[in-house]
Amino acid sequence: MSSSKTVRKLQVVSPVPADIDIANSVEPLHISDIAKELNLSPNHYDLYGKYKAKVLLSVLDELEGSEDGYYVVVGGITPTPLGEGKSTTTVGLCQALGAFLDKKVVTCLRQPSQGPTFGIKGGAAGGGYSQVIPMDEFNLHLTGDIHAITAANNLLAAAIDTRVFHESTQSDKALLNRLCPPNKEGKRSFSDIMFRRLRKLGISKTRPEDLTPQEVKNFARLDIDPESITWRRVMDVNDRFLRKITVGQGPEEKGMVRETGFDISVASEIMAVLALTTSLADMRERLGRMVIGNSKAGDPVTADDLGVGGALTVLMKDAINPTLMQTLEGTPVLVHAGPFANIAHGNSSIVADKIALKLVGPGGLVVTEAGFGADIGTEKFMNIKCRYSHLTPQCAVIVATIRALKMHGGGPEVIAGKPLDRAYITENVALVEAGCVNLAKHVSNTKAYGVNVVVAVNMFSTDTEAELNAVRNAALVSGAYDAVICTHHAHGGKGAVDLGIAVQRACENVTQQLRFLYPLDVSIKEKIEAIARSYGASGVAYSDQAEKQIEMYSRQGFTGLPICMAKTQYSFSHNAAQKGAPSGFVLPIRDVRASIGAGFIYPLVGTMSTMPGLPTRPCFYDIDLDTSTGKVIGLS
Repeated sequence: MSSSKTVRKLQVVSPVPADIDIANSVEPLHISDIAKELNLSPNHYDLYGKYKAKVLLSVLDELEGSEDGYYVVVGGITPTPLGEGKSTTTVGLCQALGAFLDKKVVTCLRQPSQGPTFGIKGGAAGGGYSQVIPMDEFNLHLTGDIHAITAANNLLAAAIDTRVFHESTQSDKALLNRLCPPNKEGKRSFSDIMFRRLRKLGISKTRPEDLTPQEVKNFARLDIDPESITWRRVMDVNDRFLRKITVGQGPEEKGMVRETGFDISVASEIMAVLALTTSLADMRERLGRMVIGNSKAGDPVTADDLGVGGALTVLMKDAINPTLMQTLEGTPVLVHAGPFANIAHGNSSIVADKIALKLVGPGGLVVTEAGFGADIGTEKFMNIKCRYSHLTPQCAVIVATIRALKMHGGGPEVIAGKPLDRAYITENVALVEAGCVNLAKHVSNTKAYGVNVVVAVNMFSTDTEAELNAVRNAALVSGAYDAVICTHHAHGGKGAVDLGIAVQRACENVTQQLRFLYPLDVSIKEKIEAIARSYGASGVAYSDQAEKQIEMYSRQGFTGLPICMAKTQYSFSHNAAQKGAPSGFVLPIRDVRASIGAGFIYPLVGTMSTMPGLPTRPCFYDIDLDTSTGKVIGLS
C-alpha cells in the first residue's frame, strides 16, 4: 500500500451503488494536499474553491531540465453505443498505480461537455469505484474553460458578420478611416494587430495615410465570401433546433440574411487549439491563424485579419491552465480541454501531459485517454498530438469488454436505453472468439506505432472465466505485451493492480521508437489513404466537393498538416453496421475541411453531427439538488 499521505482507503459495497452516491460518500481532500504530494507550491496554482485548482504553466519553465516519467495512452476496441469504460479504466489504473503500487502517477482527462451530461450519455468522470471527484463539479462548470471557449468562439462569429455588414455599406477610404480613427492630435495609426495583416499583404508602410488606393482596398476590405464562411456559433447544450438558423433578419441588418447554425461548444476549433497548444505564445499564434472562410478571390481569411486574435487570447488566458482534481482514492488528476473525437482529435491537452510528466518524474507514470476506439482516438493521439507535443508514449492500453466482442462476433444490435439481449449475459465463447478479430486489428494497428500494447478486459458480473480466457489468449496471439482482467469499477484501484503491474512492465521494456503512420511532406490524399488502409480499406473515393476542397487547401499552402479523419466510432469502416474487422471496402470522403489554427485537415467520412439533440427522456429528469445538504443528486 502506498505511503502517500493523500491515499484514501475505499469501503466498497456490492452491488455497486450509483456513481453519484459513491462520489458523494467520499469527502475529497483539500486540493492543496493533492498539490503538495506533487511538490507543487502555492505559487504554482490558483485555487478554485476547496477541491479544484488551476496549475500554472510557469511550472513547466521551472521543471524544464528535469526528466519525464512514463507516458501511457488508453484507447479501446470499437465500442458499443454503451461505451466500454475507457475513462473508468484510465482512473482505475491510476488508482492502482498510486494507491496500491506506490507509484507517482497523474491521470490526464478531457473535460466533459454539459450537453451529454444533461442529455443521453451522462457524465464522464469514470464510474463505480474508479471516479474523479467531486463528480458534480467535474461534469458541470468545472473552472469555466468551456464557457471561455464559448465566449471566444462567439466573439469571432460576431466579428465575421459585423465585418461583412460594414464592408457592404462603406467605401474603401471610409473603411480605412473607421479602422484607423484619429487620436486626440488628429493622427491616424495602425493598431498592433493590423501589422499582421499588413505583413501578410507584403505592405511595409507604418502610417495609414501612406497607403496607395490599391493598398487601402487590400488592407481594409477583407471581401469575405458569405458562402465560404465555415465559422459557426456554439453553446454547451444539446439543442437540435439550432443546427440550422438564419441570421441577419433584424431591420437594421439591411437584408443581410444568411443561413448558419450552432455547434456544441466542445466542437469549436478553439477547443482543439487549447488541446494542441504548447504555450501561451503558441496559443496566441494558433488563435490568430484560424481560418473562418475565404475572400471572393479565394484567399483564406483569418481571425487576425479580422483583428480579433488578441482578444480571443485574452478570453482564453486562464483556460490554458489545466485543472487539478483527485480520484476517489486520492491520486491526482489533471483535467484539461475536451475536443470532439470526430471532427477534432479527441484527446486532452498537451500542456497537461507535459506538466504531469515533469511532476511524476523518472519512474512515475502519466496516463491519458484517447476518445472513441483506437482507430480514431489512439491514431489521432499518435499522428497529431504526439507530433505537436514531441512526446513519446511507451505503452498503449486497449480496453475491451466481453459485451462489445460478442457484438463484433455477430451478436444482436446493442441499443442505448434498451435491455441487453440474452446473448450478452449468458456464456457464449464462440461469439467472443469470433469478435476478437476486432481486438486483434486494434492491437496490430497500435503496435505499429512502436509502443507496447496491454489489453485491459473490463469485467462485468455476467462474464464467465471461459469467455475472459478466450479474450486473454486472443490478445496475446495478436501481439499484445500482456492482457489483464480488471474489476476496477467494482473494487477501485485494487481491481486494476494486475493492470498497473503490466503497464509498468510494458513501459520499462519498450524497445522501439515512436513511428508515425505517414510523413507530413506527402500530399493530402496520400495521408488520407494511409489512414484508410489502417482501417482495412482497399481504396478511397472522393466526392467532387472533397476534390475541390483538397485542391483549394493545396493551393492555399496547407498540405503540410496532419489529417484528422471524421468517421463513425462504431466500425473500422464508414458503415456503423459493419462490425468485426471489415476489409476490402472503399472509404468514401464526402467533404474535406480544415482547422488551420488547431493544425489539421479533417476529411468527413459520412455525415457528422456537431450539435447533438436531446432524447425524449434526457438525463436532466434525474438531476436535482438536495436543498437541505446542498449536494447534487441524480448525475450519472
